[in-house]
Amino acid sequence: MWLNTTASPFLLTGFPGMEKAHHWTIPLLAVYVSILLGNGTLLFLIRDDHSLHEPMYYFLAMLASTDLGVTLTTMPTVLGILWLNHREIGHQACFSQAYFIHTLSIVESGVLLAMAYDRFIAICNPLRYTSILTNTKVMKIGMGVLIRAGLSIMPIIIHLHWFPYCQSHVLSHAFCLHQDVIKLACADITFNRLYPVVVVFAMVLLDFLTIVFSYILILKTVMGIASGEERAKALNTCVSHICCILVFYVTVVGLTFIHRFGRHAPRVVHITMSYIYFLFPPFINPVIYSIKTKQIQSGIIRLFSLPSSR
Repeated sequence: MWLNTTASPFLLTGFPGMEKAHHWTIPLLAVYVSILLGNGTLLFLIRDDHSLHEPMYYFLAMLASTDLGVTLTTMPTVLGILWLNHREIGHQACFSQAYFIHTLSIVESGVLLAMAYDRFIAICNPLRYTSILTNTKVMKIGMGVLIRAGLSIMPIIIHLHWFPYCQSHVLSHAFCLHQDVIKLACADITFNRLYPVVVVFAMVLLDFLTIVFSYILILKTVMGIASGEERAKALNTCVSHICCILVFYVTVVGLTFIHRFGRHAPRVVHITMSYIYFLFPPFINPVIYSIKTKQIQSGIIRLFSLPSSR
């Protein structure tokens, strides 16, 4: 292998045929602002409100931070294309963006698994909840999720630096994705094709199966509770998390199916699906928790309520 020294930058692509339709930036910018405000508000509330200093909300803060990270990683190039028609991106910047995008996707899966573990302990072993999920344990789980994702994505990104790129330098999206970049490489990309499949099956799929198994145990425990009111109360604490799981994994499956089986679909379908994958979960997760979690609702009301008149 040899270090890639190609000087030609990659060219990003917005919506085909709509490059000059600047009115498209208004709803997209509104979505980005909503994501920043929504997740930023969650983080502020969790930091500021001592009643939210519990493992459940610490994991929620990790989820909000991950969603913010994904948004801040993709936003500059997306808005740069739509506002300024600035399509060029250097190799180093492109590879760095791809690294953070894919790492944060694995992080989100890991955080959702950690949240399932939190709900499992809270419902199946409530008396030991505080002794099991200490602040130190929560911090270790968070670091483990981050390190696992960062190390798992690193090998394929390192390989990108060594490939020569003698094909067209035009990418298919407004941000750099690994699967998009390797199509432009003039080298043996077998490792970069197979390794991501292993990562998806070993981490994202395993995370999902573990989450499903944990909820089977949770449901079994809840069904053993005599009081119907207590059963409803226990299940209600899981609703927000279940909604976030469905939002994330449904978009993952949708994007995967489009890439694997939708090769003949119009290019705009692929691009639209990628925007949905990167924007819909960060946009909807704060909404879900704001609607379904009373403590978050109360915090938002206190935060935005006008000072009482004297």
